[in-house]
Amino acid sequence: MLSISNLSYFIGGRALYENANLHIKPKDKIGLVGQNGTGKSTLLKIINGDYQATTGEVQKAKDCTIGFLNQDLLSYQSDESILNVALAAFKETLALQDEIDKVLKQMETDYSEEVINRLAYLQDRFESNEGYTIKAKAEEVLEGIGFQTADLQKPLRQFSGGWRMRVMLAKLLLEKPSLLMLDEPTNHLDLPSIQWVENYLKNYEGAVVVVSHDQTFLDNCISTTVEVANQTLTSYPGNYSFYKEEKKLRMELQQNAYENQQQMIKQTERFIERFRAKATKSNQVQSRIKALDRMERVHEVVNDEAFVNFKFKFSQKSGRDVVVLDHVSKAYGDLVILKNTTARIERGDKIALIGANGKGKSTLLRIIAGTEQIQGSRTEGHNVIKSFFAQHQLEALTLDNEIIQEMSQAGSGKTEMELRGVLGCFLFSNEEVYKKIKVLSGGEKSRVALAKTLISEANFLLLDEPTNHLDFQSVNILIQALQQYEGTFITVSHDRHFIKGVANKIWYIENHEIKEYPGTYEEYEFWRSQQTEVKAVAQVVQKVEKKPIETPRNTPEIQQAKRDLRKLEEQLSKIEKEIESLELLKRETEEKMADPEIYADESKAQKIQESYQDIQNSLYEANAKWENLVEEISRLQEITAA
Repeated sequence: MLSISNLSYFIGGRALYENANLHIKPKDKIGLVGQNGTGKSTLLKIINGDYQATTGEVQKAKDCTIGFLNQDLLSYQSDESILNVALAAFKETLALQDEIDKVLKQMETDYSEEVINRLAYLQDRFESNEGYTIKAKAEEVLEGIGFQTADLQKPLRQFSGGWRMRVMLAKLLLEKPSLLMLDEPTNHLDLPSIQWVENYLKNYEGAVVVVSHDQTFLDNCISTTVEVANQTLTSYPGNYSFYKEEKKLRMELQQNAYENQQQMIKQTERFIERFRAKATKSNQVQSRIKALDRMERVHEVVNDEAFVNFKFKFSQKSGRDVVVLDHVSKAYGDLVILKNTTARIERGDKIALIGANGKGKSTLLRIIAGTEQIQGSRTEGHNVIKSFFAQHQLEALTLDNEIIQEMSQAGSGKTEMELRGVLGCFLFSNEEVYKKIKVLSGGEKSRVALAKTLISEANFLLLDEPTNHLDFQSVNILIQALQQYEGTFITVSHDRHFIKGVANKIWYIENHEIKEYPGTYEEYEFWRSQQTEVKAVAQVVQKVEKKPIETPRNTPEIQQAKRDLRKLEEQLSKIEKEIESLELLKRETEEKMADPEIYADESKAQKIQESYQDIQNSLYEANAKWENLVEEISRLQEITAA
């Protein structure tokens, strides 16, 4: 469908690509990965025709259409409603609608056979283009990526850049080009919208090339990973997780080949030096010199994975309670964010606050920070030292400062050598620490602002979307730093890879209340899927109970199946209550285990740990029973519905 052959592209004297090759076939789902600055977005612009290659060719099939979502679309403005902007994807169908309206107007005075035939032809084409469903399709896509039904008639101009980008994404998805290119599509999406786009792309009929730093997103929607590195393109036949493992194997093989070649080169060079002066060996010496000149050298592996050993220092530990919210309410006019809700953050909590945009996550973060007016009470614990990171703080950096100068003004009291060590962890090494803030990219500014946050010696961090603008390497650095952090933090994020790496509790806002899941994100996802299944089973059971019994089909077998079904439903109800009790007991035990005093008595500590393990085992068994019951209930429901 599209072929890139021997592509070279230079910026000034620097080569972004040199003799790079790539073939995109119909239905390919490709993730384009690599460090910032390697030319991923540039490649998409070359394919789109925005940039011209220095040498090489980009050839595409005649019927290949390209749809390109990039950050330049943030500036697009229109007074049209967002629904009409999205409907512009159906240009031909809308043009047919206009023609039909004109013909209908003409028919008010002209009933000639020619006009009637023209109308019939237009309506037939309109129907074959599924014209009567385009509005429903547009509404479905817009609501899928996060818009409310009431928003659809609002002018595009009223929305922020991020929401305008969503509209442009919806328009592209509705156009269904044969090649869909997406540059960082998740930057402006919340978690439910990201998951909706994932499912859409999985079933997309055309080819997809996506640039993203969201590792979970790539894992869920691509089947080929193309790495941009060393001015070339290297394909890996799998998703991002496969690419990481395969690259590790390839690097090991390359390093072994490099070391073997280096050993052979040294042996050859020793032979040349030893026998250079001997006439009897001159032919062999010359032969080996030529062999060295002709040899294709294997490059030493440069490991681009950064490993951080970041030591945090606290001048003092916080008390057990960090922040307590008691019967808190918050509203902006008629928009209710929180209503009479209560929550507690304890020392050592690593909380991820997740959910859809518009639920009030950033507002809640400001309430916790104490910068937002509320009804109810907010109590801050003893010796709590806060540090707040948000994207607007990038603008607070002093543009004329050098990086090292900006860090020294953070008030940590660290020496220049210590600050250099911190900056080294955040990928600023050697002379790079003397770069001016004003020349840094968005991702580099984020790293500086994060480094300032982390050296503040705060024992309580509040992080609002800290992974925005960060590449894979920088996200992994932040994960490692926070894993070593011994204080307390709460973070708002839509990056599931990041959340999985750092959180031990999940918060979300539901029905204007703060809800807590006391476990990791992976455990939370499993629990949510169980809840969804329980609701689905309950709905099916309700339908079965309401379904009228047809006498001819009311056989003894069906009657027995119904009796068995009622018994199993009772057992399901009991096991669900048992699971709730065990989860409550687990949380209470975890609270006890979090008390340092419990470990003063070794036997007492061992006893509570054994008790905790027993609870875990019981919970596992109860969940297994629950799954078996759900399967058996589903089987009996099929019998009774027959």
